[in-house]
Amino acid sequence: MRINDRGILNLGKPGGRRAISTFPSVTSLADGSLLATYRVGSSKDADDETIELRRSSDGGQSWSEPAAPFGATINDVRGSLKVAYVTQLDDQHLLVAAMWVDRQTHPGKPLFNEQTEGCLPMKILLADSHDGGRSWSGWRVLPVPAEIGPPSLTNPVLRLSSGRLAISIETNKNYNDSGKWFQRVVCFYSADNGQTWSDPATICQDPVAVIFNWDQRAGVYPDGRLVTFTWTYNSKTTEYLNIQRRISSDEGTTWSEPEDLGFTDQASHPAILPDGRIVLAWVDRFHTRSIRARLAASIDAPFLAESEVVLYEFEAIAPTTATGERDTGELLAEMGIWNFGLPYAEALPDGDVMVVYYAGDASSMRICWARLSALS
Repeated sequence: MRINDRGILNLGKPGGRRAISTFPSVTSLADGSLLATYRVGSSKDADDETIELRRSSDGGQSWSEPAAPFGATINDVRGSLKVAYVTQLDDQHLLVAAMWVDRQTHPGKPLFNEQTEGCLPMKILLADSHDGGRSWSGWRVLPVPAEIGPPSLTNPVLRLSSGRLAISIETNKNYNDSGKWFQRVVCFYSADNGQTWSDPATICQDPVAVIFNWDQRAGVYPDGRLVTFTWTYNSKTTEYLNIQRRISSDEGTTWSEPEDLGFTDQASHPAILPDGRIVLAWVDRFHTRSIRARLAASIDAPFLAESEVVLYEFEAIAPTTATGERDTGELLAEMGIWNFGLPYAEALPDGDVMVVYYAGDASSMRICWARLSALS
């Protein structure tokens, strides 16, 4: 692959409520435009954080002014919006899924409780647009059983080949719960364009709660199969393991055994091209301190090292590892100080791939984009 072009989607503005930009995504719409979402706030974990949208009609060369159309008060509870993903259901009908954080129940507390490994109360919110994202309905809350705990959202809603929708959710512990964390990834299904949802079905879980499956990214292959890429963590050794791939031929009812992809840390949303090739970006924080991307020829093919491109390198601190240095609670808390990451890859109509990610320093973080030519 090669990087054809790159630029900045949103600049952080130091000292204000838009200083820190993170959690980017970009959706290629049927009309040829791009719709980007990202989170802004005065810090990486802030009561004032919200979601902004920008649109580009020239492949990312220029972007509209930011719009912030979504409110953050749910059922009279003050909160913040951490992340949002857009799915196109038809030409004009868009569905946005967002993760909302309750900032009222535990006022002034950080998202993660370092002592218990729990997190603040959260909800998954859904809204519709019937004019291509120019206006939106009010929020509705995804019904989540109490056993799930505060739900995390790490992927857009998927459109399955059957016509159903699927949303992937990760479980968490409640803020002051000091019990063992049996983390798992579950999936909810909808047969009515997201108005109602099924009970959760477990996608993956370690029954002894040693291996955690974090930030699972998923996509729908042209033949209808599902593929996931998971940031895998060993809570016993406090070590990030290699990214794992799973494939389902029955819309998530059963899955292949996890496959070690040979490179580690946090995977991006995959860009799946119409011809079946897949571009995956990932973050390697503790070895090369960089964001990279590779190409696979098909859903189950290797991601070839010779296809690799480097999207971002952080050179201020020497490489290190996470193994044995911190406990899980400390690692969760440290997510708030990482200053680059969260790549999101999207296939474009001309066969290129756009990757968005955040990067910066403690005073400001920006959303960057890179356009890749997915040559074999």
